[in-house]
Amino acid sequence: MMVLIFCPQAQKRPFQPSRDMRLVQFLAPHLTGPHVGLESENGEGVINLNAFDPTLPKTMMHFLEQGEPALSVARSALTAQLPVLPRSEVTLLAPITRPDKVVCVGMNYADHCKEQNVSVPKEPIIFSKFGSSIVGPYDEIVLPPESKEVDWEVELAVVIGNKGKHIKATDAMAHVAGFTVAHDVSARDWQMRRNGKQWLLGKTFDTFCPLGPALVTRDSVADPHNLKICCRVNGEVVQSSNTNQMVFKTEELIAWISQFVTLYPGDIILTGTPPGVGVFRKPPVFLQKGDEVQCEIEELGVIINKVV
Repeated sequence: MMVLIFCPQAQKRPFQPSRDMRLVQFLAPHLTGPHVGLESENGEGVINLNAFDPTLPKTMMHFLEQGEPALSVARSALTAQLPVLPRSEVTLLAPITRPDKVVCVGMNYADHCKEQNVSVPKEPIIFSKFGSSIVGPYDEIVLPPESKEVDWEVELAVVIGNKGKHIKATDAMAHVAGFTVAHDVSARDWQMRRNGKQWLLGKTFDTFCPLGPALVTRDSVADPHNLKICCRVNGEVVQSSNTNQMVFKTEELIAWISQFVTLYPGDIILTGTPPGVGVFRKPPVFLQKGDEVQCEIEELGVIINKVV
């Protein structure tokens, strides 16, 4: 379900999703367990890669671990005239589930720093979410009874394709499988005042990391650092910026993070959010039961999550 919307400061056409290599993870009633697929050219269906080549892994994690051989099969499937499962017959999962790690970057948009009246960081601010927070592109966000201050944050997510440690910035893109849209749902009371002001608990409640709709491969995105990015709550634009506002770009982030930890295929890096979050509004605004949040990034698509 590729719903396209307008954002202010955008051109007079909706963001056009890339139609090159859009990998998805999906369920279908006639299939057992998750399968890996390709979004069809018009975005209205899914090509089952496991039907095209039964030797391919059935989860995106294992698919990425196979590296170039698996991607080569997917490229072949793109050019073949294959049956398409109608969108109404499949359930899209998050493109990545159960990653080794979800690494997040704080205050990584210059305009987001400005709205907080804080200086731009001299080095990346790193925190994490647990993998159990990940849900699909159209799944519900569950408000936890422990928090009254749940907020929105649209983010560009980088997905690692090749293992690496102490990766040089000049080599970093060779370690990237692709990009997807993330929603870094945040409980501000737990992030800013509880748990010794450590961010982890406020960021990692169940359902606090919707991802999707597809993993758009690195070579299918013209420039990940020049993409319009926006978030809407109940149809109202609350965040609208461009990834060119990122303080530390993908290459710098991978180089920085890989000093400390080994990056594995399927690892996800959330690269920060632009201005417009609820907590810095006057008065602050937080998500309520019944709200609908749309997070959208040019070329990547839109994820739509109902708050319950």
